[in-house]
Amino acid sequence: MQTDNRLFDDLVKMVNGAAGTFAGVAREAESGARERAREWIGGLDFVARDEFEAVKAMAAAARDEADALKARLDALEAKLGGGAAPIDAPQGNA
Repeated sequence: MQTDNRLFDDLVKMVNGAAGTFAGVAREAESGARERAREWIGGLDFVARDEFEAVKAMAAAARDEADALKARLDALEAKLGGGAAPIDAPQGNA
């Protein structure tokens, strides 16, 4: 058995409309907050993840090259008999 209660139907429609409106307002507020956060973070000197990874890879390659050059220099110094003067030591007559 179904009853025709217009007041109840109108109340349900009003609550459904309000729920949809509140959901839209919440989405809009979240979107605005995200945009403000992006602007704020963008003003700080943060870097993107891909830029960080690229610089990290460049630093690792430079470190590997420096290690290889140091090993080569150590081998050359050992070949000379270790008698070579250190680079930062004064040379000549003092």
